[in-house]
Amino acid sequence: MTKADIVEEIAARTGLTRKETAEVVAHFIAAVKGALKEGKHIEIRGFGTFKVAVRKPRAARNPRTGEIVPLAERKVPVFKVSRELKEKVAGF
Repeated sequence: MTKADIVEEIAARTGLTRKETAEVVAHFIAAVKGALKEGKHIEIRGFGTFKVAVRKPRAARNPRTGEIVPLAERKVPVFKVSRELKEKVAGF
């Protein structure tokens, strides 16, 4: 499902125009990105939690040359699915 598909489905369910719905979806995504950039976590009950995790520095290997390359510590976005969503997907 793409962002356009999500916009289409929400527009059909709410009666909003596709343009209005696309704007709301875009603002939601921007809000999530902004919060993660600031290091905050976002919890959506019944859906899941978005947060930033810190990956430790490590040594990696260049597959082409076999050379060992050091990777610095870095921050990555992480999503943890809620138990309710897991159960719904599993069919319970």
